[in-house]
Amino acid sequence: MAVPKKRTSKQRKRKRRTHYKADPVTVDTCPKCGDPRVPHRVCPTCGTYRGESVLEVEAE
Repeated sequence: MAVPKKRTSKQRKRKRRTHYKADPVTVDTCPKCGDPRVPHRVCPTCGTYRGESVLEVEAE
């Protein structure tokens, strides 16, 4: 059975795990209202998706 001879230090462990990070969220602009939104999702400001009104959004 394979057993490590020495304990893995925190620094070595963290060097190995540097690539395990989340990618930043991509943001596009809505073609109708121009506000930022996540691609392939309904716009939270105007409630449209692919040029069609999908949600009824209340005006503040």
